Amino acid sequence: MLEANRDKQFQLQLPDDNQVPQSFHVTEVGAISKTFIDCGGKVHSIQTCQLQAWVGDDVDHRIEAGKMAGILKLAKTIVPDEDVKLEIEYEDAILSQYPVEKFSVTGDVVVLHLTTKHTDCLAKELCILPSSCCASADGATSCC
Repeated sequence: MLEANRDKQFQLQLPDDNQVPQSFHVTEVGAISKTFIDCGGKVHSIQTCQLQAWVGDDVDHRIEAGKMAGILKLAKTIVPDEDVKLEIEYEDAILSQYPVEKFSVTGDVVVLHLTTKHTDCLAKELCILPSSCCASADGATSCC
């Protein structure tokens, strides 16, 4: 998509519909691998490609879609394949990581629409009591 729109501007849209200032720089491309055990004892592994967006003093700086395509092409040496999910790391009051939800191409702009991450229990069947269960006065749990 970036190659097909090389001459268009490249923008990042935050989940609240604000834009990362167009003068951002991509200062890092990382291949992030996370292996973890959920509360039920099951092992999971996930991989992401993470771009760090940084806004500096150079307010005239702009990244076009073709430049972004070139940056990602360089990352092929560390990112295992093109199916890895893409996240943007950006600091605006706090450092946050935003998964890319979708992209759009309108007029002369390519926009990555970012979304938020959420926590979740991956073993609900083991650690969350069914709604038909209740705790007794002595703290024991029984299903009613």
